[in-house]
Amino acid sequence: MAKVKYYYDSDTLSYRKIESRKRDRIKKVMLFTMASALFGVLFLFLTLRFIESPKEKVLRREFENMKLNYDLLDKKMALSQNILSDIQERDNNIYRIYFEANPIPEEQRKAGFGGINRYKSLEGFDNSSMVIEATKNIDILSKQLYVQSKSLDEITALAKDKEKLLAAIPAIQPVKKEDLTRMASGYGWRSDPFTKARKMHKGMDFTSPRGTPIYATGNGKVIRADSGSSGFGKHIRIDHGFGYVTLYAHLSKYNVKKGKKVKRGDLIGFVGSTGRSQAPHLHYEVRYNGNPINPINFYYGDLSPEEFKEMLIKASQEGQSLD
Repeated sequence: MAKVKYYYDSDTLSYRKIESRKRDRIKKVMLFTMASALFGVLFLFLTLRFIESPKEKVLRREFENMKLNYDLLDKKMALSQNILSDIQERDNNIYRIYFEANPIPEEQRKAGFGGINRYKSLEGFDNSSMVIEATKNIDILSKQLYVQSKSLDEITALAKDKEKLLAAIPAIQPVKKEDLTRMASGYGWRSDPFTKARKMHKGMDFTSPRGTPIYATGNGKVIRADSGSSGFGKHIRIDHGFGYVTLYAHLSKYNVKKGKKVKRGDLIGFVGSTGRSQAPHLHYEVRYNGNPINPINFYYGDLSPEEFKEMLIKASQEGQSLD
């Protein structure tokens, strides 16, 4: 029941009932409605501002988890970059130097990231800078890993070639030390045994009894085993690859044929005195890219330092060759 309100009328000295006008009632209703609406908006704002909905809580947890994952990703990328930098340094300063390959320039390792903005699609978001930085670091790391992978492939190929080279290059004496009578003549200018004129002796002469075994000084393929070359008599030539060819002359007989593949230490023939020869001996030559070089530099797999020094002294003495 609504309250009845009165006011004191001083003219009549009595209380009169307050009559509520319709306009006043409408104003009160409107005022109440506006106040209620304002209070509702204020409450909604405060609720949205300070009170999270279940969906917002889930999104906030996902975002915090994403930031944590990005931090972990940054640390992993930094660690990977440090490891890669160490590999790059060893690659340039150890591996490539050892295998006589040119170092990879720094600008080549990090090339390809200038020009157009390749991260434009990632712009305009709340955390664009974080996403762009992480994506850029991954791209740089991926490029450097690709370049390094190619470099290691090249090093692997060079290592295989190096292994083949070490097996192929002449490295032992063609006649065993215990089978040698003496090293008769070295590489250089010598007196021709037939004309007595000074003549360039392009190999080394090893004096041994007829029939002494002769061995291949490195892996290779027999390209000649005949007596068709003037002065050498029965002789063998082995192509070792990498520009190296060895020649074994004045043999008494062969133990290999043309086309046969041999390994260092294989028996290929026997000492004789065929062709232009004064006495049983082996004339041995090493040629690189068609040019004769001193064979004494290729006995590192067979002689001790003292034995090499003694042979060097004997080989340097000028005298008369045996062919």
